[in-house]
Amino acid sequence: MAESFVYITCANPAEADNIGEIIVERRLAACVNIMDGMRSMYWWEGKVEKNNETVVIAKTKTSLVHELTEAVKAMHGYDVPCIVAMPIEGGNPDFLAWIREETKKS
Repeated sequence: MAESFVYITCANPAEADNIGEIIVERRLAACVNIMDGMRSMYWWEGKVEKNNETVVIAKTKTSLVHELTEAVKAMHGYDVPCIVAMPIEGGNPDFLAWIREETKKS
């Protein structure tokens, strides 16, 4: 079975905490890391925007990425939230097994 990191940007720590708590409680992710203080620059509606954001990195099974993405979109404040998955190519087998054990059956 494959595992993935899901990278999510949020407007602030409160939104990140809410999203993180819900996806962990629903067992869509075994764990999330929340990192505040990221500075972002991006194109939005024809101009460059600059804002502080908070990053959420969720650890999950690849088979749950779609369901996790839809759950985050439903509660996220952005019109087009950044929710992208990156496959985990290797690592501590015990940790990867833990991700599989702590997420819902898919």
